Amino acid sequence: MDYRPVPFSVDLTQVPEVVPFFDEPTNTFSYVVKDPSSSACAVVDSVMEIDYASGRLTLEGADRIIDYIRQHNLNLEWIIETHVHADHLSAAPYIQEQLGGRIGIGADIITVQQTFGKIFNEGTEFARDGSQFDTLFADGDQYQIGNLICHALHTPGHTPACMSHVMGDACFVGDTLFMPDGGTARADFPGGDARVLYSSIRRLLSLPAALRLFMCHDYMPGGRAVEFETTVAIQKAANIHVHDGISEDQFVQMREARDATLGMPRLILPSLQINMRAGHLPPSENNGTVYLKVPLNLL
Repeated sequence: MDYRPVPFSVDLTQVPEVVPFFDEPTNTFSYVVKDPSSSACAVVDSVMEIDYASGRLTLEGADRIIDYIRQHNLNLEWIIETHVHADHLSAAPYIQEQLGGRIGIGADIITVQQTFGKIFNEGTEFARDGSQFDTLFADGDQYQIGNLICHALHTPGHTPACMSHVMGDACFVGDTLFMPDGGTARADFPGGDARVLYSSIRRLLSLPAALRLFMCHDYMPGGRAVEFETTVAIQKAANIHVHDGISEDQFVQMREARDATLGMPRLILPSLQINMRAGHLPPSENNGTVYLKVPLNLL
């Protein structure tokens, strides 16, 4: 497979301040990313909590992020979703309601909406054009957080809409990569593809060696302490699934065999129904209550 070149240059002289927020129940990292030369910031991959047994939603993690932004007198300009998460619910609309900002995701969200719109038998009132989001990023698109130059890089394979976001010397990779001892994302969800994932990872690893990489998840293999930051150079040298020297065929054989042993994420059904709507809930029914569906024998 040919690997598409990265359609932009990386400016390692811009060094944003990155503050992580960890949601332990879903092993998810959210980030506040601050422009080093202004009060502008972005939020990457926010979390809304759900008690699945009771159907109760809470926003404690989002409130911590909101409090941090307010306490530091920051101006929220972007709320970035690296992809449609299958393991946690997005708090993007709630954060936007409190602080403003634009919600952005990869343009291939349309493919994801079409796929899961069918799986959940959504009616015509569910738009499958990405219009629930404020911005749909194409590969190489440039945007700014204050004076910080940012680029969207299409890195599909885990899902069709996965984007990694390069913000100065920091890159937020979503589920494409984990810490080196955690390997790589699964590629067996609808629309996933192990060969495409390998190609996307090679794109990421063609970026400058010193580029900081920030993970969306950490599962603490071997019981080590939680970690969230590494570099391109470290991933190339030490990632257990895709370090330099691992061929595409070797990776695909490993990834497909490993994925065949994995169960579905605990929160995949509520997560997909909400996240494909940019974090908005499905419309309430005629009794005023919102319901989520459980399709049987489809995933």
